[in-house]
Amino acid sequence: MAAEIHPKPQARIPVLLGKIEAFQDVVSTAVIIPKEDGVITVSEDRTVRVWLKRDSGQYWPSIYHTLPAPCSCMSFNPETRRLSLGMDTGTVSEFILAEDYNKMTPSKNYQAHQGRVTVVLFVLEMEWVLSTGQDKNFTWHCSESGQRLGVYRTPAWVSGLQFDVETRHAFVGEHSGQVTILKLEQDRCSLVTTFKGHAGSVTALCWDPVQRVLFSGSSDHSIIMWDIGGCKGTAIELQGHNEKVQGLSCAPHTRQLISCSSDGGIVIWNMDVTRQETPEWQDSDSCQKCEQPFFWNFKQMWDSKKIGLRQHHCRKCGQAVCGKCSSKRSTIPLMGFEFEVRVCDPCHESITDEDRAPTATIHDSKHGILYMHFEPTRGWLLTSGTDKVIKLWDMTPVVS
Repeated sequence: MAAEIHPKPQARIPVLLGKIEAFQDVVSTAVIIPKEDGVITVSEDRTVRVWLKRDSGQYWPSIYHTLPAPCSCMSFNPETRRLSLGMDTGTVSEFILAEDYNKMTPSKNYQAHQGRVTVVLFVLEMEWVLSTGQDKNFTWHCSESGQRLGVYRTPAWVSGLQFDVETRHAFVGEHSGQVTILKLEQDRCSLVTTFKGHAGSVTALCWDPVQRVLFSGSSDHSIIMWDIGGCKGTAIELQGHNEKVQGLSCAPHTRQLISCSSDGGIVIWNMDVTRQETPEWQDSDSCQKCEQPFFWNFKQMWDSKKIGLRQHHCRKCGQAVCGKCSSKRSTIPLMGFEFEVRVCDPCHESITDEDRAPTATIHDSKHGILYMHFEPTRGWLLTSGTDKVIKLWDMTPVVS
């Protein structure tokens, strides 16, 4: 069912600790159990399984529970051993796991949504169960009474959710690409603000309560760091993936960000550097370097008897330039560009080798990642793939 891997620990790369492969369907959500050598998985085949590592070095299920409907998301609180499961039917089902993780007991059902639950989050400090669904509703329930406390209608269905206990702010990432901040009270909520920087849907959110920054990942392959606590409106873009970002997690003690994507990439970002905002792209009817007209500028083309050129933008200065004046490529790590991007010729000359020093390391998980979970106490990372395999990684060689 599960294989034990014997890696070479000396390399500064994620170390594969083991695999769990006994799935008939894709695992939609999985978490590492803190202080236990175990994993909880939820699959589209309606099963919830708790895997514990045996003396043989393999993971075997101590719990194999079949649900009445497919489970779409999960939240596990290790202090109370409370397992909250979001269902395809719109119900959030709650279970309590035994201390030895050999039994799960039903606790409550919350009739939270009219459609598939997309995210569920249990907040122990408030005794709240937060959830979002494809019915475009964000709801929160009292976990003690089971009573619904409030509901907020979102413009699009929600694909990411985080909560800050100190301020009672809920961060809601939507399929439209928008991120909404809500202030929650016991029985009502108010809209704080909304912001949008992604060209695609928000696929992952991560809140760093220490640095007071929110990270959002998107189907547009990008990550944006929103400086909430600085109150300066700073938004830093990070470009290190070739496909949709599927998961984000902070390593708080080392000021690093871990991101995973559907191309199998695991990227470790150093956030303990002074990063720069990417410039806004400037509008112009002609190249801002050589003044050649762009192809839609008919008047200037006629007056100068020149053929119009295609417009590009320099990623460093944001100016509108033609292909001839932006023939070079360069990485700009402090602006978040870990891959080579188009820059104008003057900017290319100004970028030094020191400026090109990478601020992230990119690793290949060798499977298309659908979901990730990071356990910071031991520095372990779990990735669930399109190959129906769970992989466990020791991240301490790179997250340190």
